[in-house]
Amino acid sequence: MKLTFSTLLFVIFFSISIAQTAEEKINTLLDNWHLAATQANSDAFFGAMTEDAHYLGTDESENWTREEMRVWAKPYFDAGKAWDFKKKVRNINVYADGKLAWFDENLDTWMGSCRGSGVVILTKDGWKIQHYILSVLVPNDKIDSYLELK
Repeated sequence: MKLTFSTLLFVIFFSISIAQTAEEKINTLLDNWHLAATQANSDAFFGAMTEDAHYLGTDESENWTREEMRVWAKPYFDAGKAWDFKKKVRNINVYADGKLAWFDENLDTWMGSCRGSGVVILTKDGWKIQHYILSVLVPNDKIDSYLELK
């Protein structure tokens, strides 16, 4: 089979569009995940995570499985006011096989500026969060004051 220039362009364009589609789907997943917390929609929030997902919060003790986090967060979701994290910037990197990606995002939260980072995987049900880490950002010129508090 002879590969024509137009066929080659189509293959390149199709490959790029697959990567863009994965990034778009991951962006939507993360946006909807944060929105589910804002709306106190426990099913949507925890449904966006794999069954074996881990969430690392800002406190050293917050290293939870999905189900441990569900138990901890239940009173917040039940009260109709979980948390409200707004994305400022997000970077997504999709692995070459198109089934694994990692991301980082800067967030505006009730704690001030935070950073979330994590791993998402493509499952039979679409993209899911496998691992998430939330960190409070401390500006370099404030680190001494922070350390005094700590």
